[in-house]
Amino acid sequence: QVQLVESGGDLVQPGGSLRLSCAASGFTFRSYAMTWYRQAPGKERELVATITSTGGNTNYADSVKGRFTISRDNAKNTVYLQMNSLKPEDTAVYYCMAMVVGIRYRGRGTQVTVSS
Repeated sequence: QVQLVESGGDLVQPGGSLRLSCAASGFTFRSYAMTWYRQAPGKERELVATITSTGGNTNYADSVKGRFTISRDNAKNTVYLQMNSLKPEDTAVYYCMAMVVGIRYRGRGTQVTVSS
């Protein structure tokens, strides 16, 4: 079955960096676009970044442009989110998502907390 497992979340000070990973299994990873979402307490879910199946195209939310970078390693079935210059408003649970044969799958998420 499709599984997505996020990791890398942590408590970090403002201005710091984190790299999130999402390990995928159960589907042909290299054939599907991947997405990172986040959800903060009391806020709606926000699309953070997407990457096409080959990694050739990426898109970002305006709130993270220039600070976050999405990438993927199709040999390792893993998608990454490099987050730099973190701000307190980046605090959220981060999820990776794949739409596989019309069904949306996501992992359990990883907590990112930005605080001094």
